[in-house]
Amino acid sequence: MTVPPLIWGITIVVILALLAFDYFFHIRKAHVPTLKEAAVWSSIYVGIAIIFGILVLIFGGSAMGSEYFAGYITEKALSVDNLFVFLIIIASFHVPREDQQKVLLFGIVFSLIARTGFIFLGAALINSFAWVFYAFGLILILTAGNLLKPEKEGDEADNFIIRLARKLFHTTDYYDGDKLFTQVDGKRALTPMLLVMVAIGGTDILFALDSIPAIFGLTQNVYIVFTATAFSLMGLRQLYFLIDGLLDRLIYLSYGLAAILAFIGVKLILHALHENNLPFINGGEPVEVVEISTGLSLTVIIGVLVITVVASLLSKAGKAQTAINNARRHAVNYLDLGYTADLQERERIFKALVDEERQILQMEPKYRNKAKDVDKIREQVAEAHRQHEEYLAR
Repeated sequence: MTVPPLIWGITIVVILALLAFDYFFHIRKAHVPTLKEAAVWSSIYVGIAIIFGILVLIFGGSAMGSEYFAGYITEKALSVDNLFVFLIIIASFHVPREDQQKVLLFGIVFSLIARTGFIFLGAALINSFAWVFYAFGLILILTAGNLLKPEKEGDEADNFIIRLARKLFHTTDYYDGDKLFTQVDGKRALTPMLLVMVAIGGTDILFALDSIPAIFGLTQNVYIVFTATAFSLMGLRQLYFLIDGLLDRLIYLSYGLAAILAFIGVKLILHALHENNLPFINGGEPVEVVEISTGLSLTVIIGVLVITVVASLLSKAGKAQTAINNARRHAVNYLDLGYTADLQERERIFKALVDEERQILQMEPKYRNKAKDVDKIREQVAEAHRQHEEYLAR
């Protein structure tokens, strides 16, 4: 179905309006969003995406609507996985809690720009070269394999661009509010705020290389690809603060995403065989293969995600890992005076730390002793308690 330019225009205006609203009414004044604020706005953005999908079903038909929801759910799941990396980058740069919203909004906007570029590039390639489906399929299968590899320890933000920026430009080690530049000894210098945005932007480009082939495996309708991608990114900032601390709990998410990407990769290759024109495959003639329907794709995607999330939430190892990782993060954040100047936020962090300690003590030793650097974590927690007692004694 061809989407009229007027509908394209209205859609783009609505998306830009939502981003502008996010900035002027939530981001402009630096603050730490409450759990209620994050929950309300996350629900609103998900509701908007669902309402849009219903409109697609009504005006575009069941096939188009199914493609939208399959693409939206897949992209949303990939976006949640991306939050893991955002969390590592933000933590490695010690971004003050009040300013994390601005970093996340920049990441969302840059991601939308990067993915839009890849969407139109991908559409142009698909229209010109049928073999692109083979390439997209192989990319997704390789990506699925990479998700199953053990995670490497290290600083995700210490990439080539960051090292180059620090070598070529005058940079500071401290923040000046949410400013990108500041003055040091009369000279203009880059703040870590700009560097963290560069790091987020760089990872966004890599994410786009994975996510765009995935959604093209579900639909080749450029309008559906664009809107499903855009609405999956809307509300990601609020979701970050809503599930901050629970991301570690989804210990099987990478396995679920690997299964979904591998499934879509196979679907793309089957479609490529069905449309085949490569001379060295079946003499350049289409191959008679079974093609996977959008309905089956949507069922598999939802089924895999439900199983993945439920298994993660019920896992005792997952509960232990979540509590220990959160205790470590909250202890480090409490000890980092640059983390936030908000006294209520610091009280919240310490209360969360105490609750997590209580959970850890109730767990079986075989689960809580699996954590890496257990002795160091205990030292950090003990130091947080000591400093809190000093604070109360003032």
